[in-house]
Amino acid sequence: MTAIETTPLARKLGAFVALSETELSVISQLHQRRKAVVAGRDLVHQGQSDQIAYILAAGWVCSYKILPDGSRQIVDFQIPGDFLGLRSALLHTSDHSIEAISDVEVSEVLVSDLLDIFAQHLRLATAVLWAASRDEAMVVEHLVNIGRRSALERMAHFLLELGARLTLVRMGNKQGYYCPLTQYHLADALGLTAVHVNRVLRQLREKGLLTFRHNEVIFDDYHALTTLVGFDPTYLDQTGPLLS
Repeated sequence: MTAIETTPLARKLGAFVALSETELSVISQLHQRRKAVVAGRDLVHQGQSDQIAYILAAGWVCSYKILPDGSRQIVDFQIPGDFLGLRSALLHTSDHSIEAISDVEVSEVLVSDLLDIFAQHLRLATAVLWAASRDEAMVVEHLVNIGRRSALERMAHFLLELGARLTLVRMGNKQGYYCPLTQYHLADALGLTAVHVNRVLRQLREKGLLTFRHNEVIFDDYHALTTLVGFDPTYLDQTGPLLS
């Protein structure tokens, strides 16, 4: 396996299409303009109009919106291999902000460069469309999470989803994964208070299902946890390449 094939973006897109050497080379070219961003800094500001997207190469970020009263709703968390601000770049104005949760490394991608690549490499364009569709499927699941699942169920489902996403880019497995999120991040994402988050995590630990401490999520009983919340990862579409 080449170094190019080990990039998180290549691993992610490789779940949809069996990437050729040429396509792997094109993905590598997307990573040419690198920059580092320290934790706590915004990469994208709500309302900005720059036509630049990013690929997250290392670290974690969150997408969020600030309401008129100053409160924050985290829309999602992004992990290595994810595009950042792609929708906002194509729509000309960002409808949300993106903040680095940890120190991160990103690759700047001009929309014009993406369009050129899409015109010349149809399979890659299709793979990026797959990734965008997958993100939309996750948003639907998050709406169900907040609207219909109990606090314990939404926490467990969310952490299982994160585990599946990280497994795809070889940063997690059914035993667990590194997770830099705080209880305040989880509260803002799941519509809970930090106190409630603490209580739910304690309940999951006491039931022998999941332990989250010291930036580590450990699945103490993965099967029982998935059964409890009815977690079905089909919507993540990670069963293997559809296109060869």
